[in-house]
Amino acid sequence: MPHTPRTTTSRKTRLGIPLAAGASLALVGGVLLWSPAGEADASPTPAARAAFTAVAAGDIAEQCTASSSSCKHPKTAALVKQINPSFVMTMGDNQYDDARLKDFQKYYDKTWGAFKSKTRPVPGNHESYDPAGAFKGYKSYFGSVAYPDGESYYSFDQGNWHFIALDSNNFDDDEQIDWLKDDLAANSKKCVAAYWHHPLFSSGEHGNDPVGRPVWKLLQANEAELVLNGHDHHYERFAPQNADGKADSNGIVELLGGMGGANPYDIEEVQPNSQKRLTDTFGVVKLNFTDTGFSWNLVGTDGSTKDTSPSYSCR
Repeated sequence: MPHTPRTTTSRKTRLGIPLAAGASLALVGGVLLWSPAGEADASPTPAARAAFTAVAAGDIAEQCTASSSSCKHPKTAALVKQINPSFVMTMGDNQYDDARLKDFQKYYDKTWGAFKSKTRPVPGNHESYDPAGAFKGYKSYFGSVAYPDGESYYSFDQGNWHFIALDSNNFDDDEQIDWLKDDLAANSKKCVAAYWHHPLFSSGEHGNDPVGRPVWKLLQANEAELVLNGHDHHYERFAPQNADGKADSNGIVELLGGMGGANPYDIEEVQPNSQKRLTDTFGVVKLNFTDTGFSWNLVGTDGSTKDTSPSYSCR
């Protein structure tokens, strides 16, 4: 039986409902986490308890190891192990600087490689710099994990969610766009999230990258809830907005999570609808998904909660 395409006629206004504010302590994943005053409470209410948990980060493995105290990707990998999510989303630039296979094996594999079987990666621009050929090391290392259908873009389902992994290095590829249209039309899940490397909106050094605008429009037309990106080495979350950067209660929430281990970038020009920005902060995003909505915590390498999102409802 064919699936019915999602349309905007049944779209309902999204409500971003902040959790209780104020300083608090919460037990998350067996770790005592501190939520400072002025931030939302890290402890979920029983009604908001996650149906499943995922972890997300981009811009991860510098060419360093745990023997160096300044090396961050072993510390962010330790958070992933502690959280033990259902799966891991990496938003590109998984291995620096040129993403050669030998570098993946020497650095990334020694830390984040522990979760390789449940990682759902996408490539960044650094994966294209491999002297052996663009994306050769990335493809050799991840294999069918990153190319489950023979392409660098794919989708998968978990619970009532449909996740779409895209290759923003090739957003001018008509085949990928046609695939995305077909994938969205075939989707039967209530909630939709997508992720790729280059953010359409960013207050960081790379700034806004218009390469994602046509994709954003397609996603919003099909009632997607959430977009995750990397590329700029900081953390940032945005209020729901449309592809033109206008606040829109029926828009998409963007989460920029480029703090997986690479050297941080400065915040240069704060963008409209940007609600929270952190740099010089390494960690992972712990995403809490239910059948009807989502929220997340940014967990720092010191084990503390650095930010907590509002709770959002799927449409």
